[in-house]
Amino acid sequence: MINRYKVLALQSECQAINSCLDRASGYEVMQQSLTKILAQISGSKRFIGPDLKLVVLPEYFLTGFPFGESLSQWKEKACISIEDELFTQMKEFCIQNSIFLSGNFYETDANFPDLYFQSSFIIDDEGKLILRYRRLNSMFAPTPHDILDDYIKVYGEESLFPVADTKLGKLACIASEEILYPEIARCLMMRGAEVFLHSSSETGSPQLTHKEVAKRARAIENMSYVVSANSGGIAGIDIPSSSTDGGSKIVHFEGHILSEANTGESMVANSNIDILALRDYRSKVSMQNYNARQRFELYASSYQSYSHYPPNSFKNEDPSKELFIKTQLKVIKKLYN
Repeated sequence: MINRYKVLALQSECQAINSCLDRASGYEVMQQSLTKILAQISGSKRFIGPDLKLVVLPEYFLTGFPFGESLSQWKEKACISIEDELFTQMKEFCIQNSIFLSGNFYETDANFPDLYFQSSFIIDDEGKLILRYRRLNSMFAPTPHDILDDYIKVYGEESLFPVADTKLGKLACIASEEILYPEIARCLMMRGAEVFLHSSSETGSPQLTHKEVAKRARAIENMSYVVSANSGGIAGIDIPSSSTDGGSKIVHFEGHILSEANTGESMVANSNIDILALRDYRSKVSMQNYNARQRFELYASSYQSYSHYPPNSFKNEDPSKELFIKTQLKVIKKLYN
C-alpha cells in the first residue's frame, strides 16, 4: 500500500476527429494525440517527481465528441476496443513510467456489435487494465441502461459500478456529466470507492458552474477525493476552442480545492492523495461522517416505485438521436404533466 502519493489531473488540448473523412485519417489523429499526451505525462513526472503515481486524462483526449455524426458513423470513425494498439501503447507506458493512468474513450464491444459505449478506464503500473466503467447517463450516446437486461446477462450487475482495490486505494471512475448525478458516486462509495477519477470536458468559466458545485458536493457527501481533468480546449471542431478549457483540479474529501489549473495545457492540477488520512477521517464517529449515518433503506422503495428514464429503451427500436429525444420527451411529459 502506498499511503501518500501525487496525482495529476492533466489538462491537455483535445484534437477532434470530426473533420476526418474516414477511419484511417481519424486513427492517425488519435495516434498523434496519444503520442503527445504520453510525452506530456513523462515530462510532468520529471517535473513533479517520482511520487507521481496516478494521472487522469480529459474526457475526449483521443477523438473529441460526435458533432452531427450518426451513431453508426461515429462508431466507424472514432470507436476502438480495449485490444487496440493504442491501449497496448498506454499499457507499456504505464509499466515504463510506474504510472496508473485513467481516461475516457469510445469503445466497441463484440457482445453488442451495433453499439458503442463511452468508457472510462484505469491501467495500473503493471500494464493491466484493472477497471472499465461504461457511462450510464448520456444525452445521445448508447449506455448499458439502454440494453440493461441483455447487458447484465453478459457482464453481471456488479459491472455497472466497478471499484478497483489497488495499492493507491480504492479507485473508481465518474464520466464527465455524471458528476451531476449523485447516485453514481454514491453507488461507487457503497462499494468502497475512496478516489473518484473524473475525466471531463466542460465549460471553462470563472463562475461556479454546475459541475464545479457537483465536484465539491460529491467529495463532501461521500468523503472521497475527486480528481477532475478537464480539457485544455478542443481543436478541429466548429465551436470556439477555449469553450471547454481550464479548471482541472484535485478536491479534498472535505470539499476544499487542493490544486487547480488555470486555462490552457497544464500540469498545475497536481497534489498529494493521503489514503491513510482519508481512512482515519472515515473511521471516526462525528457529525462529518456522512457515510456512517446513511440510511439507504429509506430511499430504496422510492427508487423502485418511481420509474423515470426507462431501461431497455433500445428494445425493438433502432438506436438513434431521434430515439433519445423521443424517450426524453416521454419522461418529461410523465414528470410534469
